[in-house]
Amino acid sequence: MNDFGRRLRAIRQSINMTQKQLAGCIYVSKATISNYETGERQPSPEILVDLAKALHVSTDYLLGIEGKKRSLDVSGLTDEEICFLKTAVLLLKKNAS
Repeated sequence: MNDFGRRLRAIRQSINMTQKQLAGCIYVSKATISNYETGERQPSPEILVDLAKALHVSTDYLLGIEGKKRSLDVSGLTDEEICFLKTAVLLLKKNAS
């Protein structure tokens, strides 16, 4: 199993999602997800984006480029609420320094 496959499986399992459930989210077969996880196949760029969205992580995180999850789903929030969250994150980072 390659690094991408291990990371994909670990993320999927960490949110208690089955291969079948993930496959349904991105409209591929369960076998396709299994092949990604075992390293038999690599996803296309389009599928990689779909995987990242379904798992709520960045494509960089899935590919192992970025070490930490850094994605936050803000869909459904107003611009004002998103601005509030951004401000809160900046304050937390400032306090952590």
